[in-house]
Amino acid sequence: MLTFTLPDRHARGRMVRLGPTLDLILSAHDYAPPIRDLLAEALVITALIGSLLKEDGSQLTMQAQTEGGVVDLLACDYRGGELRGYIRHDTNRLAILGPRPSLFALLGRGYLGVTFNVGPSGQRYQGIVPLERRSLTETVQSYFVQSEQVPTLMRVGLGGGPGGWIAGGLLVQHLAEGEEGRARLHVRLDHPEWEHVTALAGTTSAEELTDPALPLETIVWRLFHEEREIRVLPGRALSRGCRCTAEHYAAVLSQFGDDDRSEMRDSTGMIPVDCAFCAKVFRIVA
Repeated sequence: MLTFTLPDRHARGRMVRLGPTLDLILSAHDYAPPIRDLLAEALVITALIGSLLKEDGSQLTMQAQTEGGVVDLLACDYRGGELRGYIRHDTNRLAILGPRPSLFALLGRGYLGVTFNVGPSGQRYQGIVPLERRSLTETVQSYFVQSEQVPTLMRVGLGGGPGGWIAGGLLVQHLAEGEEGRARLHVRLDHPEWEHVTALAGTTSAEELTDPALPLETIVWRLFHEEREIRVLPGRALSRGCRCTAEHYAAVLSQFGDDDRSEMRDSTGMIPVDCAFCAKVFRIVA
């Protein structure tokens, strides 16, 4: 993860590249290529926008509410550099769609919900945007413009090779007067500062984003080397962060009544709990 700021353009950016972490998350389920690619794109987006949260303990959750598509659940979240994600879908219906189904074929009608839970304060806010674009990336761009009124450009690239799957992403945003809490002076997609930034950032290719031999700092320099100042800082290291434990599930189950827990028990007297994120089954005594 890499963060950068262009002070003279009142713009900020984030870059991310997922390699082994992506492989680890995807390995929990035997996803077909279209579902694998959709989840990889969603994880990159989640990491990019989750990294905008500054307070410790904050969490970003992205979830698709769908109707009529092959996918009936897409959920990803980010907290403190930890990522997790899962897609539930109909494998039989997916098989008849061909190798490159559209986003609409996969998700159907529905909405993408983006929820921010902000640190110790417990403040929670959510934006919802229709799934009407060609990709999740375009949908999230639309979310920032419509719900947050923040001009935003995103690029996501997916690739793979002998070393495993790689996904990378770039996010740039225009925040007039910087990101120090001052009121923005304008929300204009045609502002000269923003047009300049997007003209450069828009040239970023999927090959650059997914090339493990190309440092993220080098991409930023290639894009903006003519700027008077570029402030670059390393972001958090990213890892798979499934937070399931037997203790957590035991605590959840303890909130159910005796009759409810009795109905949940199997023939051995245990309550099996399936974590969809990491594909583990926990057998709980409760």
